Amino acid sequence: MNNPDKLSEQDIESLERATIAAVSPEAFEELDGWLLAFDSGTVDRARSAVPLKHQPPPAGQLALIEARYAARGLPPKFRLADVPSLEAFRLVLSQRGYQAGKPSQVQTGSVQRMVENSGEAPAELSAAPDAAWAALFLGEGFDPVDGASRVKSLSKAAGSSFASVREAGQTVAAGAGAFSHGWASVHGMRTALAWRGKGMAGRVLTALAQEAKRRNMERVFLQVEDSSTAALALYKRAGFSLAWRYRYWSKPV
Repeated sequence: MNNPDKLSEQDIESLERATIAAVSPEAFEELDGWLLAFDSGTVDRARSAVPLKHQPPPAGQLALIEARYAARGLPPKFRLADVPSLEAFRLVLSQRGYQAGKPSQVQTGSVQRMVENSGEAPAELSAAPDAAWAALFLGEGFDPVDGASRVKSLSKAAGSSFASVREAGQTVAAGAGAFSHGWASVHGMRTALAWRGKGMAGRVLTALAQEAKRRNMERVFLQVEDSSTAALALYKRAGFSLAWRYRYWSKPV
């Protein structure tokens, strides 16, 4: 973690609960301080187990978690922060044949700072995604299977807002904002291939920041892969900073 004192255990728990609410898996369970998300789609946050605090599970809980996924016909997957307190558990997973992948970050920020750093004209907002918003996830440069899964997952979240930038009758950038458990959060940021580098994603962030402020939210978070250099630069300009890094642990198929 960049700053271990930045977020309390209560903050981490509320953030993880807000994450599950935003990605709305097909089902989830709570088991002794862990959230187990179950989903047949491709969104890893919606189909992995995550601790509500950065503490290892009690002895024997790994087998219980594996059994809960097996009971639903799903492979177990763990979303674990790269923090010292979970090192022993990561070693156990490694010994049991799990491998870590998709290094990513949780970044947090202030809604007020996000608003102050927003210079672009805001995107349009709606309470539900329309067909053009969904179509962007299936367009050139995106995996259509993954895109369809993300549209389904984000569309189910209660109370979310959906941002669209439209040019020449087409939606060229999109994103979603979720609001729960004391957090605003940013999800599903997408820009059409031909419109990248033109400030479209910044307009999406501007709209979501303004909506978070309208709802009197103070804190905001997002998840972003380490490899997404353009997105990392965008979020840095918007005032986000690293809270912790994480990886997904799963067994090779």
